Amino acid sequence: MYKKYHTDALVLKSREHGEADRVLVLYTKDFGLVWARSSAVRTEASRMRYSLQNYTRANVSLVRGKRGWRVAGAISLQGGSDKIECISTFARIAELAMRLVAGEEENPYLFAALAEAHNALMQGDCPERATIEVVCVARVLYALGYLSADALGTALFTHTAYASEHLHEAEAVREELLSQINRAISETHL
Repeated sequence: MYKKYHTDALVLKSREHGEADRVLVLYTKDFGLVWARSSAVRTEASRMRYSLQNYTRANVSLVRGKRGWRVAGAISLQGGSDKIECISTFARIAELAMRLVAGEEENPYLFAALAEAHNALMQGDCPERATIEVVCVARVLYALGYLSADALGTALFTHTAYASEHLHEAEAVREELLSQINRAISETHL
């Protein structure tokens, strides 16, 4: 008998597989980056169909089988935004996370940074999306060890919130933050 794991997840990417299946790239709270297959999710009768759309947040049930992870259930926690700009901002963050995260490893700070950014971007108009993107990318790099909190001298890495006072703090050091981000990304050689 297989054990069923329940965890929060962000759907970073998906691709069609077979006639009605979908292979998902999930960043989960408990397992890190996971590739999972969801059977018959593209059929009209599927209850998981809308919970597992790209760039949504869901509570998923995962089963680890002989051939990898399978999605056994999903409940949507937060859908995507209807604003293309907000979705494309999170898509860029998701692409970077998939590029830099090596595999399955729990990283609570990284999940919280991604989930809070997702939450901030998917609510309302999101006029500060450029600043949210810069802060989230910096936090992703910090969580993976590519960026040092001491190098910037800011408290942005002690929490994962994206409130307006935190975004104003980021705007004050924006040039230095961008410089450190670009340097860290170029040093990854990915």
